[in-house]
Amino acid sequence: MSTETPGIDPLLALRAPRDPACDVFLTGTVFLDIIFTGLDSAPVRGTESWARGMGSSPGGVANMATALARLGLHTSLAAAFGDDHYGEYCWDALEHGEGIDLSMSRTVPGWHSPVTVSMAYEGERTMVSHGHEAPPPTGTAGPAPAPDPVFPHCPPRARAAVASLAPGRPEPWVAAAALGGALIFADVGWDETGRWDLDALPDLAHCEAFLPNAEEAMRYTRTDCPRAAAHALAERVPLAVVTLGAEGAYAVDGRTGAAAEVPAIEVEALDPTGAGDVFVAGFVTGTLADWPLADRLAFAGLTAALSVQEFGGSLSAPGWAEIAAWWQLVRTCDRQAPAALERYAFLDDLLPATARAWPLRRAVPTIGFRQ
Repeated sequence: MSTETPGIDPLLALRAPRDPACDVFLTGTVFLDIIFTGLDSAPVRGTESWARGMGSSPGGVANMATALARLGLHTSLAAAFGDDHYGEYCWDALEHGEGIDLSMSRTVPGWHSPVTVSMAYEGERTMVSHGHEAPPPTGTAGPAPAPDPVFPHCPPRARAAVASLAPGRPEPWVAAAALGGALIFADVGWDETGRWDLDALPDLAHCEAFLPNAEEAMRYTRTDCPRAAAHALAERVPLAVVTLGAEGAYAVDGRTGAAAEVPAIEVEALDPTGAGDVFVAGFVTGTLADWPLADRLAFAGLTAALSVQEFGGSLSAPGWAEIAAWWQLVRTCDRQAPAALERYAFLDDLLPATARAWPLRRAVPTIGFRQ
């Protein structure tokens, strides 16, 4: 179920008749996520563990797509879906539950949906996944037969696109999207080759922003400080954003040399699944809305902090209702530092005057329930 507050469009003041219908395009693998929370410890071999909480939702690239859609961005996702019940559930949850455009996606006959089981405990998570690479398009796009899709060579015209870079594996659609005017935002995974060579990420040349975590940034730049790493990366991309975990995030604008740092919001983390995706979605939103760099970082950190207080990836992605409720709550709490409140004062111009009470209760979708 979407948590977007009706009427909040962060890009409303910037929209023009000839703008692309798509705000953000992304592609990748959709998993069915089954999440267990409330575990006292990691599972032990030869024993049975009981979890106090459980839910299921679309995962993988669906985490990012959902986070973007809940922040009011028109989101298009190109992905393969199995023709099993898991695939039907994920398609329905994304298209009808979140309003994500799946016209570039396809159902693959005879292919089963990838599955991830995530177990959260002590603020960390352990995941077990299973799946096979989807076969290439054979003429089936979406729920009904259609001509072969032109993706990935011709992605839709969009304001932005989100990519996940991998060493030695350029994606043709990234260059095509950038050529079409999209701003490319990219993260990166762990380099299994151990080389940590920026030149092995050819699509980095097309990126507007690169958002690695501190360890990845330092390894790629051969530095021993994440802030120094951000400055080094800013020589390669217009915007370098390094996430610092519990310390927050640091960003450098390579065009101006300006830097910004925002500390993390202290919260009790239930499940960190998808927090990185939510951070990127928040930063993309602020960038497309043309906010100052510090505001983008603060907003991205806030959305990520709200997400780890719920379980699941796409399940926990906050919408404007959660953001408004949080902002209303913190302003009424005693002993709030004025400087900390001032950091989020930009929310006053975005949020409605009244908000639902905190904490909010979010619906927990589980396969088998009927609406």
